[in-house]
Amino acid sequence: MAPQLVMPLIMAPLMVFAVWRRVRRTFGPQPIQRKRMAARIGFLALAGVLIAALGALNLRLLEGLLGGVAIGAALGLLGLNLTRFERNAAGADVYIPNPWIGGLLTVLLLGRLIWRFTVLGTQAGAAAAPHAPQFGDSPLTLLVFGLMIGYYIAYYTGLLIHHRRFEQEQVARGIKPQDGAGS
Repeated sequence: MAPQLVMPLIMAPLMVFAVWRRVRRTFGPQPIQRKRMAARIGFLALAGVLIAALGALNLRLLEGLLGGVAIGAALGLLGLNLTRFERNAAGADVYIPNPWIGGLLTVLLLGRLIWRFTVLGTQAGAAAAPHAPQFGDSPLTLLVFGLMIGYYIAYYTGLLIHHRRFEQEQVARGIKPQDGAGS
């Protein structure tokens, strides 16, 4: 097997799985899982810091990332305002995200990844190129990554805060909080 085909063959199924999970979490009631949300916030913050450290070598890349994070955080707050909290039939707390914002971000990320891989694939065949472009060598790609990072950090942080308020409202109404809400 050709070495240049190994990475796409490994990454393609992982990307399909990640997109499937992302789309599944965009529609319908989703359980509140505080520990997972906190872990995602930490992971995304770490990823953002690492990407920013690599982008610090090129100011255009860093600007793209930081611009994406700022726009993504604003979208996260908008998405949070469009999210509803409820209790399902089993009595567990759930949130219902706005499918349009999550769907738009997913489509934007997929479109950018497909475009970037296509461009890199066509440029890799050109032997005359003195500097072969790298995947993260585009401010637009980092802007899209920044959108995702900013959106999900703001959104999950807001979900945790609003869920705490939702629980307090339920207690004030005399409804006992769900035992498994902390997981």
